[in-house]
Amino acid sequence: MRRDRADGGTLDWRAKGFWQPGPPVAAAEFAAAGHRLFDGAVTWPVLVARRAALTHNIAALAEFCARHGLSFAPHGKTTMAPSLLDAQLAAGAWAVTVATANQLLACRALGVPRVLLANQLLDPGPLRWLAGELDRGFDARFFVDSVTGVAAIGAALADQPGETPVRVLAELGHPGGRTGCRSVAELVEVAEAVTATPRVRLDGVTAYEGGLPDVAAVSAYLRRTREAVVELAARGLLPTDEVVVSAGGSAYFDVVADQLGGAWLPGRTLRVVLRSGAYVSHDHGFYAERTPFRRIPGGGSLEPALELWAQVNSTPEAGLAIVGMGKRDASYDEGLPVPLRIRRTSGAVDTVPDGTEVTRINDHHTYLRVPPGAEVRPGDLVCFGISHPCTAFDKWQFIPVVDDSDTIVDVLRTYF
Repeated sequence: MRRDRADGGTLDWRAKGFWQPGPPVAAAEFAAAGHRLFDGAVTWPVLVARRAALTHNIAALAEFCARHGLSFAPHGKTTMAPSLLDAQLAAGAWAVTVATANQLLACRALGVPRVLLANQLLDPGPLRWLAGELDRGFDARFFVDSVTGVAAIGAALADQPGETPVRVLAELGHPGGRTGCRSVAELVEVAEAVTATPRVRLDGVTAYEGGLPDVAAVSAYLRRTREAVVELAARGLLPTDEVVVSAGGSAYFDVVADQLGGAWLPGRTLRVVLRSGAYVSHDHGFYAERTPFRRIPGGGSLEPALELWAQVNSTPEAGLAIVGMGKRDASYDEGLPVPLRIRRTSGAVDTVPDGTEVTRINDHHTYLRVPPGAEVRPGDLVCFGISHPCTAFDKWQFIPVVDDSDTIVDVLRTYF
């Protein structure tokens, strides 16, 4: 089932950001040609990934998990880029997490050996497909948070051939959160429904703390998760061997390690699985402010890997530059792009003057406020950092990876 990673797609007129008016070229061939970022092989706007930062970030979270005895299932929905998923698995990831049935299917086609689907799976077609793939050796688990959801699984598998159990994690949520049982009593009901449903097995408990406002709230929620696991174990609703407990976005993974790490479930082997995803590219905005490494000096660091390069199209009035990128190119749901530096038409590179900022963004235009005395001209290139990488990768089917000399050394292919 493993796809040949050399088959990274073909670059032609459909590949946004790449200037390919002539015959198509394989992405791998393009990456091997030694193109420089500014030699005409790409056009503007273009999203670029820095190889050194990607490598650093993958190692940083692998080291954090190893240090705290955590298994790691990075959230693949951030990038859906096979080469990055491969790199994360090679660095020791236990599994890859996804958000949808289509992403689960993509991971299976790409040869990912173990997947967590961080949602309920309710559609009969994908449920039956998954049951068949489990019989063929695929390792996958998904979440349940309702008796209705468990009943849907049972109904879909009632006449499905095979014997391998479908493995699920019962999700404990919190008031106002997006999913998950709102009480331990409800979680118990769901766990009891699982144990009563043929061919469905409860492997453990899962949680998601990313929507909570601060460390104190996250700590309280994860303590409640831990207590819920102990309660389910006392009721005989959890496996007697390995129990999976999973949590963790990219904003509070230190609290997950503090509250869920260690051997706190007597008589069982405990596998605590962290699911951070945005860390792989980090950013210059949302996660730059929220990374747990700001709370643990000396515990590690993350580096922003993504840059959006776009050209100044117009300077129609004093203090305003219109840059040729927009909502179809840049993430903007958790903060606007951050101007970092300017590459002049001469090739000289300047840092942006203090006070330079994006004020608004249209479909294909960005409004850049320029402070008095600063000079920005049509034709200049502006390098922007992004905020919230989870809505950045999906806008680009191909992303050039550059080294420290701005040479293109790889091309990421995304599957959204």
